[in-house]
Amino acid sequence: MIEARHLRVLRAVASTGSFSAAARDLGCTQPAVSQQMKALEASVGTPLLIRTGREMRLTQAGEALVRHAAGILAGLTAAEEEVAAIAGLRAGRVRLVSFPSGSSTLVPTALAALRDAHPGTRVSLEEAEPPRSVRMLREGDCDVALAFRYEGAAGAEEWDDLVVRPLLSDRLVGLVPERHRLARAGSVAIGELAGEPWIAGCPRCRGQLVEVCETAGFTPRIDFATDDYPAVAGLVGAGLGVAVLPQLALESLRPRGVRTVDLEPAVRREIVALTLPDLAQVPAVTATLEKLAAAAAR
Repeated sequence: MIEARHLRVLRAVASTGSFSAAARDLGCTQPAVSQQMKALEASVGTPLLIRTGREMRLTQAGEALVRHAAGILAGLTAAEEEVAAIAGLRAGRVRLVSFPSGSSTLVPTALAALRDAHPGTRVSLEEAEPPRSVRMLREGDCDVALAFRYEGAAGAEEWDDLVVRPLLSDRLVGLVPERHRLARAGSVAIGELAGEPWIAGCPRCRGQLVEVCETAGFTPRIDFATDDYPAVAGLVGAGLGVAVLPQLALESLRPRGVRTVDLEPAVRREIVALTLPDLAQVPAVTATLEKLAAAAAR
């Protein structure tokens, strides 16, 4: 019989490449990891790892088991949570992953409402941008992923295998220094900013910026790049360039020396909450999705 704890150990060994690193990730000792791996190999009746000196790699059987482990563990989590709710324990656990501007706007309101309604439900929060956050969900490392994708973007990520809860459409706005020639314009065609130095954001947002600018007939000259939205606003406010940011990101900022302008044509990103089909049946996950939707509707 394959035990869930053994599968978790196998995934940790596969992702870290060693027993000692897996032990650190799991919070146990190296001998304990080695013992559980031996027990798993005995259960399946075939070697799962090949050890050569300090290196370690999966056998074909090991690769197959790791590939199925995420789905198995997600199914077990769904079963455990649903049984706990049916048994009347009024408890649950949700592992939430969100991108930064979602963490500072939608998540606090949603989690406060969730705590008021279901005080026994525990929620942990980790930050990650898509596509990493979506990969974490598929690999069983979180239960709900707050994610986004740009409308009409080339190579947009597919979510057909996931449960998708649409939350809102978030428009990108332009940021210019307050003394900029376009600071008092109501809206600006992005081509009017062709000759400006640019401050770009996260790698995915940077790629979207380049794509939009190239569609308008120019390649942006990116002088600065930072994942930190306050830093983007600070650089614009200091007169070092222009930028585009999601409207949602601006809700948690108080930028100084900056003016916002609408961009034409409009560029929007679709913000959603994602989970796995099995996990969508878990009451704590369902409640989290509902509270995120309510926070987005405010």
